[in-house]
Amino acid sequence: MRQGLANSETMIAKHPDRTSIKGDQLDVLTEFYSPLFNLVIWQRRLSDLLLNTSERILQAQPNLRLAVVVSPEKTLEVLTEALGSSQVNPVFSQDISQLVDIFCCLFDQKKVGLRLTALDNAMCPRFHVDQVQCRLVTTYHGVGTEWLKDSTADRRRLGAGNRGMSDDASGLFSSKQAVQTLRRGDVALLKGELWEKNEGGGIIHRSPKIADFESRLLLTLDLLD
Repeated sequence: MRQGLANSETMIAKHPDRTSIKGDQLDVLTEFYSPLFNLVIWQRRLSDLLLNTSERILQAQPNLRLAVVVSPEKTLEVLTEALGSSQVNPVFSQDISQLVDIFCCLFDQKKVGLRLTALDNAMCPRFHVDQVQCRLVTTYHGVGTEWLKDSTADRRRLGAGNRGMSDDASGLFSSKQAVQTLRRGDVALLKGELWEKNEGGGIIHRSPKIADFESRLLLTLDLLD
């Protein structure tokens, strides 16, 4: 079901070029359209039921790789078919369906690309920017995505600019304390290089390192055009 965007108080982390913004209410996501922001975070807490269901899915399908194109109306059906009705608590599938609906509503889309992935290692371990317009990222189980504020990062050190050195040694960020981490349950909109007038301004981020015998359940949503 589509829902309205409520009023909320937000916190803005300012720096000379771009800023990130976060808030504990859904309406913070509308700030994505502002040229000031390349990362918008809706800080929410997952219920115990969602946390338990996420863990159960990881136990049942440790190699889960679901990649589909869905509409808000079909998301529940697709998840039930992919995961099995016995494994998917309605609250979990409804939560993902709601995020698909919010994403489609925010960007006036009828369908989106959905990926639900179980991970036991970092999918993209190096800091990078995405060659997309926008990506929604949320972690249901495990550690969240890491990112850098523009004010603490040297974009010249991305990609080949790292001169073969690790992120920690290349000079990409000012100190280890500069690395920010999304919380489990946070819903983040990451602005990529292809967003209008954002070339050279995509949010710098990477997949987190996953400890031995730990796992992560990650949901991403992408625009299709």
